[in-house]
Amino acid sequence: MNVGLSQMMRSLAELEQTLAHLPEIDHLMQQVIERVAGCLTSGHKLLACGNGGSAADAGHLTTELVCRFCDDRNPYPAICLNALGSDMTAISNDYGYDEVFARQVNAFGKAEDVLVVFTTSGNSQNIVRALQEAKKRGVYCIAFLGKDGGKCKGLADLDLIVTGTKTTARIQEIHHFLLHVICEGIEPALQAQSK
Repeated sequence: MNVGLSQMMRSLAELEQTLAHLPEIDHLMQQVIERVAGCLTSGHKLLACGNGGSAADAGHLTTELVCRFCDDRNPYPAICLNALGSDMTAISNDYGYDEVFARQVNAFGKAEDVLVVFTTSGNSQNIVRALQEAKKRGVYCIAFLGKDGGKCKGLADLDLIVTGTKTTARIQEIHHFLLHVICEGIEPALQAQSK
């Protein structure tokens, strides 16, 4: 650690190092944009989930679709699974927290829908179960992961692994950036359908 630097400059240096790895996943991001745009413009829905800060990212993504990202346009169907408190607590109580998202995927997920999961470690068992359930139902899965991808690596149709750091905060910052890239990428198709 570079002790002579302020905390902000140390964090910034680590963020810059992490950002330097993003071109490695540019081709994957293009696939994500095409898949999400195609899903929403063909009448299907997006589901999203995560834990903690990753839950906030899931909610941010779905809000950009249900409300709007930039200019006024039609709303699109997107459900943040971790925002449904009564569902989450009932499922956790009756089936265990590992099933909290899988049960909702079973309820809401249909073939050709998209599930987007956020987990910085890739080791959240409830995310693993959500991906497994989605695959059974023909739901296309996109996983925002960090570090080495953890147990979730390879379970989704498409893994976006943030490399270059093991710091959770930096991984979340990149996940947040990438969800905005998705919104920017799909917005033309959503706007065109709204006219």
